[in-house]
Amino acid sequence: MLFRSFLAALLAAASLFAQNAIRLKVDATDTPRRVFHVQLTMPVKPGPLTLLYPKWIPGEHGPTGPIENLVGLEIKAGGQSIPWRRDDVNLYAFHIDVPQGAASLDIVFDVLSGADTGAFSSGSSVTPELAVLNWNQCVLYAEGAPPDTVQYQASLRVPANWKYGTALPIDHESGSDIDFKPSSLTTLIDSPISMGSHYRTIALGTDNGISHYIHIAGDSEESIAAPPEVIAGYRKLVSEAGALFGSRHYRDYHFLLTLSDHVANFGLEHHESSDDRVRERTLIESSGRIAEADLLSHEFVHSWNGKYRRPSGLASDGSDGGYSAPMKGGLLWIYEGLTEYLGEVLAARSGLWTPEQYRDSLAATAAEMDTRSGRAWRPLEDTAVFAQVLYNLNEDFEDYRRSTDFYGEGSLIWLEVDAMIRQLSKGAKSLDDFCRAFEGGPGGVPVMKSYTLDEVVAALNAIQPYDWAGYFKQRLQTATPRAPLGGIERGGWKLTYTSQPSSFTTARDEYRKQVDLRYSLGLLVKEDGVILDVINDGAARKAGVTPSTKLIAVNGREFTPAVLHDAVRATATNQQGVELLIKNGEFYQTYHVAYRGGERYPHLMRDQAAADLLTQVIAAKAR
Repeated sequence: MLFRSFLAALLAAASLFAQNAIRLKVDATDTPRRVFHVQLTMPVKPGPLTLLYPKWIPGEHGPTGPIENLVGLEIKAGGQSIPWRRDDVNLYAFHIDVPQGAASLDIVFDVLSGADTGAFSSGSSVTPELAVLNWNQCVLYAEGAPPDTVQYQASLRVPANWKYGTALPIDHESGSDIDFKPSSLTTLIDSPISMGSHYRTIALGTDNGISHYIHIAGDSEESIAAPPEVIAGYRKLVSEAGALFGSRHYRDYHFLLTLSDHVANFGLEHHESSDDRVRERTLIESSGRIAEADLLSHEFVHSWNGKYRRPSGLASDGSDGGYSAPMKGGLLWIYEGLTEYLGEVLAARSGLWTPEQYRDSLAATAAEMDTRSGRAWRPLEDTAVFAQVLYNLNEDFEDYRRSTDFYGEGSLIWLEVDAMIRQLSKGAKSLDDFCRAFEGGPGGVPVMKSYTLDEVVAALNAIQPYDWAGYFKQRLQTATPRAPLGGIERGGWKLTYTSQPSSFTTARDEYRKQVDLRYSLGLLVKEDGVILDVINDGAARKAGVTPSTKLIAVNGREFTPAVLHDAVRATATNQQGVELLIKNGEFYQTYHVAYRGGERYPHLMRDQAAADLLTQVIAAKAR
């Protein structure tokens, strides 16, 4: 009887919220102080009610809802305060008793923007010049109310003279106030907003009446001055993605590009937009343009692979309210790995990368995955299952631990699948055909269609028969000492190392402010001397060097990136190795690294004995 009563209450709540829109007002005018002010007016019925704050955020693959940033919570009915109590197990749940006669609740709270620039959307999202609003941080919803049926009537006040961009349909604008059309909780949370005082909106073209835009917010007017060739690349990206998938699962699409050194840097996918955040000078400096060339293409691909087609373990049926059930990441090597591969390919097809830059990026990924010490004990699938933990770790011991390698190694796997399809079909088919069949579909408004691994295998077999299930099992569930380089080799190229970094490696290291000597000395060092990671079976590690320490001097001379490069370069001709003075906490120690061989950097070298499939893969397809 108790269960039936509980179920009846949930069904009643679901019906109530489906019929009556929840009014949501967000005031963003206090963002220079890193605060959003929130007001909710929620229709209710008397009796016990549990309010939930979103915990598992789609695309972030973990329990990243920033509940710690919800402050100042007050709940009233008819002007009278109602006590609330946080659940002592689910810390994202608040229990209240709605008094007799109450038809609605007035809820207010503030949302603090974190100061951490290394997190996802729960990290820093504001500066005095710009802000990014993620609606999941500003809502409470009733337990048992499916997010596809609950309606929210949202409005936003932006700082004076700020501009904004979003995929959320607009109903009315007046000065700094924007009223949005009613939308489901699913659509609301899937539609972030960027805003700022230095702001540009650029139309990227239409396809069958579907418009595409890029909204650029920066911390300075100079930062948003994207060169014409970059905008041309984004326009080409729109057409190349259409040629790849053959349909579009959105009403229109909005890239929300934020340029700042003071907000969290990442990309987060949505059906009809993407939240893309990079450093302030990314568009106006060549190193940033090269290093981040595939970010927007990656997040754009997610509209098809991740949002429209989604692994069943990452897709909620809404019975729990949609944002409380733990996600299962075992198929992230498809969700993220395939997206990584297609995003890189589209960056090359769109001209955002030159063919050489694409190959150099691929060489960098191949080298990193091929030298991972942790691959000896951790199979790739475990990095996906364990993703919600790995996302939150820093870079120390990353080589030994492994990180979210389902991105890079997943990309290598799907390149190999692509090359195998091309070879087995004698050039008649490619992975493009799988993408069009599996992720194309009828298009139109955003929908989500979940899948299992068996369905992916069946779809691949429909394109090109092969033991794909056995192939994936071997690649995913076996700890192997080498990365899957078959796609590169079948594609007519070989991974090799030379003493000179590629232009891609140079640009990436300049952009990241690091010195990458992982393939020689076995070190990854920040420009300030902080040792980010040490290759577990490399020369520096064998000498006793550990990560999260600081390099003070090299061969008796104060550390600078140039001094370190010179010392390693000299080992190609001398037999003395390298001496490193390192600070570990308050202790100093000198380590002698017995390395000989000079600097080593990854490249791809053409194998004339095999057909150049790699060039075919990145050839433009749109007319």
